[in-house]
Amino acid sequence: MASFLHFILDALLSLLIWAIIINAIISWLVAFDVINLRNRVIYQIAHFLDAVTRPVLRPFQRLIPPLGGVDITPILALLVLQGIRIYILPLIFDPLRNVIG
Repeated sequence: MASFLHFILDALLSLLIWAIIINAIISWLVAFDVINLRNRVIYQIAHFLDAVTRPVLRPFQRLIPPLGGVDITPILALLVLQGIRIYILPLIFDPLRNVIG
């Protein structure tokens, strides 16, 4: 049971990491006018990714303002999420695996 919960949380964090990366790439493509948000599909994808990543990025954006027009909060959020995936989840679930099996 603990292995399954660990797998689910790890997968959700991985999906969130990919959503942040894709959201950053789409924002760059929109900023450099490679893609256009007037396209309905692109707009829906960008809106969905923004809605998913905004709750994670907002606390970082409150602490760190954009530096010279560049938002570095996705990088910091990725570092924190990777740290949680690599270090915190095993610390939580390894003892549970030993107890539960």
